[in-house]
Amino acid sequence: MSRIGKKSISLPPKVKVTVGENQCVQVEGPKGSLHWTLPQVVSAKVDGDSLSLSTVGASREEKAMHGLSRALLANMVTGVSAGFKRDMEIHGVGFKAAVQGSILNLSLGKSHPILFQIPEGVKVTVSENTKLSIEGIDKQVVGQCAADIRAFYPPEPYKGKGVRFVGEQIRRKEGKTVQ
Repeated sequence: MSRIGKKSISLPPKVKVTVGENQCVQVEGPKGSLHWTLPQVVSAKVDGDSLSLSTVGASREEKAMHGLSRALLANMVTGVSAGFKRDMEIHGVGFKAAVQGSILNLSLGKSHPILFQIPEGVKVTVSENTKLSIEGIDKQVVGQCAADIRAFYPPEPYKGKGVRFVGEQIRRKEGKTVQ
């Protein structure tokens, strides 16, 4: 059995989990609701204020699905109760961002502004024109949105310009020297 999969998930107050037909798990909380279909080899059971998962066999694939299912369900419980947030910052002269409805407008030193469609269920806020905050209840969607924004101009090692996560360390390189 998976070591991660053995741990039960404690459910905070105001979070309701239902396991329906066809292994569909519905998680509802104060921030919203999420659903996911369990793999056939994994089964879930709600015991009061905890959720536990189990598998029938002990093959390598079943162990992997057991741990994966537990991690995804724990992220769903955290998402509907507290939510997920990624903070980013933009470094560079003239680099800025602005939210216009459901579109993020990025000016990153290119000849044209970059327009990024904000996914459904994700809230992007911009402060000081260079600080971005990405929030949502689905950890995968929030992380993918942040990665897509970072991919437009990843931090470069010579001047450190670009879009980066708050607290990210950028290895700087020394430029060429004149002899």
